[in-house]
Amino acid sequence: MSKPRSTEAAYRPLSPHLQVWKFHITMFTSILHRATGIASVVGAVMVAAWLLAIGLTASGYCPEAYTLFLSFAASPVGLFVWFGLTLAGFIHLTGGLRHLIWDMGLGFKISSANALAWWSLLGGIALTLAFWAVLFATGKVVL
Repeated sequence: MSKPRSTEAAYRPLSPHLQVWKFHITMFTSILHRATGIASVVGAVMVAAWLLAIGLTASGYCPEAYTLFLSFAASPVGLFVWFGLTLAGFIHLTGGLRHLIWDMGLGFKISSANALAWWSLLGGIALTLAFWAVLFATGKVVL
């Protein structure tokens, strides 16, 4: 027969949550990896809208569809959305590389896991800034 639980144990949480765990970088990057995965869906919808606008314009059904899409995409709000999607994509990519390293059985020491988390976060930000710097430097994007 199993031993009855004490009253105190009955009120403890059954799984860790934010009120129990102290904040650490690997927790933050784990949450961020999930959020950027969701944000990538928004990016897929934007690409689908772009392709739809191309199709509508090319078919002659709605000749101004591509112009309307570009007017939004090139506006300050549109550029902010594209920048955010780029940031989400690169952070998700570097987070995926971090998970790949873990899948190989490496980087499980706390110091290694923390370093990988920082590198994935900062790497995603650096890649985003470099990508947009190239876009602005080559004249592909202007304000």
